[in-house]
Amino acid sequence: MKTGPKKTTDALQPNHWGAYVNADIRLPANQAGSLSGLTFAVKDVFNIQGEISGAGNPDWLRTHDPATSTAPALLTLLENGAILEGTTQTDELMYSLNGENAHYGTPTNPLASDRIPGGSSSGSAVAAAAGLADFAIGTDTGGSVRIPSSYCGLYGFRPTHGAVSAEGVIPLAHSFDTVGWMSKDITIVRNVGNVLLKEKLLLKENGSEITTELDTKPFTQFFIATEAWELPEAEDCSLLLSTLHGIEGWQLEGYQCINLTEPGESLADWSATFRVLQGLEIAHEHNDWLTKERPTFGPGIAERFEWACSLEKSASEAEVKLRARVRRNLVDLLGEEGLLAIPTAPGPAPLLGLKGPEAEAYRAKTMQLSCIAGLSGLPQVTVPVLRPDGLPIGLSFIGGTKTDLKLLHWTAKQFAEKVCR
Repeated sequence: MKTGPKKTTDALQPNHWGAYVNADIRLPANQAGSLSGLTFAVKDVFNIQGEISGAGNPDWLRTHDPATSTAPALLTLLENGAILEGTTQTDELMYSLNGENAHYGTPTNPLASDRIPGGSSSGSAVAAAAGLADFAIGTDTGGSVRIPSSYCGLYGFRPTHGAVSAEGVIPLAHSFDTVGWMSKDITIVRNVGNVLLKEKLLLKENGSEITTELDTKPFTQFFIATEAWELPEAEDCSLLLSTLHGIEGWQLEGYQCINLTEPGESLADWSATFRVLQGLEIAHEHNDWLTKERPTFGPGIAERFEWACSLEKSASEAEVKLRARVRRNLVDLLGEEGLLAIPTAPGPAPLLGLKGPEAEAYRAKTMQLSCIAGLSGLPQVTVPVLRPDGLPIGLSFIGGTKTDLKLLHWTAKQFAEKVCR
């Protein structure tokens, strides 16, 4: 049966926040496990047997059939004791970082009701931030878990690309898509990682599978990416650095300031490369459906799909080379023991309805930060920090390839007592 987002005006109901597509969908735990007693909500792009994932667009919902099976990542959570309660709102086909949906509305940011929640995993972030679920599952291609986590005051995690199964998830751009998760409690984020990563990472490199046990070597090398720290406003930058300097290993003498980019290059160039490569994959994945169904998209989304479908693959040679260099350099820099600190976003969530040059400039800065892990395929965790005015901002740590669990355990050790309320 097809179901679109259900709205309610009753403040006592879960969807008072506008987070849910269907708050009534419930899958019980299959057995007891390390996540027993925890509830989670899931972005409306994951297969759930008998349900249709709507991907934030009525035409997608109309033209697709119910799933015949449930996504493996969700089954893993159920097999370890977690309970699925509700599917959550998303930007249309996951192609935005704002969380504003022209068809179904904008979920309310629980920490800043006059500001966007961030996207595309908007409903998942709002459900977790409002305490409607202990944790929430989303997807992150260009920042869609990290950015709403930052805007809504959550701990959020994007794993190494390929570390968690994306089978049964509506794709956006395969070589960038990841399954991520978020919570107000970093211990829960870590425990979900223990389950989804299964204490081993199954990665595919050059067509072969590599199994890596949880590495017990501590992080001993700490880096700050100079270009990234030039993007936030001075006061936000100062607050994030102050938080960073209070962490073991990040005292003033304990880290190195480095330039990620080469001379004559900038993070804007990296972001442009990410955008082109992502756009090519989006067009390859969805062009047939777009051509056949001619779906109705909201402002901004329609223009992005039109642009993506106009790209010529033959003109992307430079972008492919840059991506390979970025990945190689960051993997070599961080190795098994390095951590890179960056702001998650340029600042707090933008105000609702922000449009024009100001909105585009902020989005551009955001993409310059989020593309670092996107291009490199490396794991990134974002940590909430509250400004004096109560608005949350995010501090991020990027680890080397296959250091996901070590990164989560390190973050939990540093921040286990801190909850952004």
